[in-house]
Amino acid sequence: MSSTSYGSGKLSREDYKKQKDLEAARKAGTAPAEVDEEGNAINPHIPEFMSKAPWYMDTGKIGLQHQRKSKKDDASSLQETEWYSRGARAGTAATKFRKGACENCGVLSHKTKDCMERPRKKGAKWTGKDIKADEVIQDINLSYDAKRDRWNGYDPAEHQKIMADWELIEEARRKRKASELDKSTAGSSSNAKNGAKADGIEAQFASSDEESDDDDRYIGQGADEEKLSAKSKSTVRNLRIREDTAKYLRNLDPDSAYYDPKTRSMRENPYAGKEAGQLAYAGDNFIRYSGEAIDVAKREVFAWEAGERGNDSAHFQANPTQTALMYSEFKQKKDSLADSRKQAILSKYGGEEHLQAPPRELLQQTEHYVEYSRTGKVVGGVEKAAAETKYKEGVYPLNHSSVYGSWWSDGKWGYKCCRQFPRNAYCTAEKPNN
Repeated sequence: MSSTSYGSGKLSREDYKKQKDLEAARKAGTAPAEVDEEGNAINPHIPEFMSKAPWYMDTGKIGLQHQRKSKKDDASSLQETEWYSRGARAGTAATKFRKGACENCGVLSHKTKDCMERPRKKGAKWTGKDIKADEVIQDINLSYDAKRDRWNGYDPAEHQKIMADWELIEEARRKRKASELDKSTAGSSSNAKNGAKADGIEAQFASSDEESDDDDRYIGQGADEEKLSAKSKSTVRNLRIREDTAKYLRNLDPDSAYYDPKTRSMRENPYAGKEAGQLAYAGDNFIRYSGEAIDVAKREVFAWEAGERGNDSAHFQANPTQTALMYSEFKQKKDSLADSRKQAILSKYGGEEHLQAPPRELLQQTEHYVEYSRTGKVVGGVEKAAAETKYKEGVYPLNHSSVYGSWWSDGKWGYKCCRQFPRNAYCTAEKPNN
């Protein structure tokens, strides 16, 4: 960058060559750098499109002042500028009317049509009395943003006055409510009247932070619901159960299960190392993959795959029953096909005897532990003990030889032995001879 680049006019060939040589020497460091009007060195490696000022900001001086923020804009904020002196007067009032002053109040700072004083029957121009002092006229230069700032010139101390008024109202409301409650408890005959008065007081001295709602929020427990208003009933109903522990408070260890605050889900088990069946909460995945959830997911995947193959009748949401039947038929065909393939391989190559494992009792060395009772029932070990039921098995009441529900006809259930539909019917069928 050179000083000749700021000048106007075309350079000669020799001057242009000298300029280029000087720029190359400054970039190489053999020549001193160029200095702006403030005495700061200018980096010679700055490109010309950045160092050259545009035509509407070109002052003919060397420097990068057009790239920096101007000092005029720095003093445009509320803290660094003076604001309008509202209602201030410049000195004392005049004793005589002056030419060009307001005809109503006699002030030189505004005209008659802009006067904010009450219109007089005879203005100061004709009476020469009660002439007001001149107003302070200020010319404050604000930036673009300062002119459009809605809070520019606002004094935060004004808000303290509003808060003080509200505090006085709140204090009066509390005292009035306390006195009315004392009166209501004193006499039982005037309870209804005092309650109506208390409602009127609450409406008159309404709290900004809804403290009245907080006082009546927990009165639903053990109280008469007829005395509760509709507003108090809704607040009691919308309360969450306080005994429910939040998921992120289950385990405060930062390395435990991750809690997603956006979806409010904790997929992993927060109590690692403990059995999920014995816990009140074992993560969202435990609930998701328990019961029939896995079968439902498999049927949904089956409907998707069937739709991709061109079967439009299989739809998990539109035809759930038909999809379930198709899925059961598909499983049966798949199992039968696997069995047929297994039998074909065994019939061709043999070796079926190797697939039959010997009984566990004949194995000399085994780590399987099974505990039996005196009657031979499995008590504990690897084999799961059969669940016992509180109902007696093999007992057929009312001379029946089958259970109720073993016969179906005409949309009714009944007994298969005598083909009767009433549940308490006595069986009259002939018993086969053993």
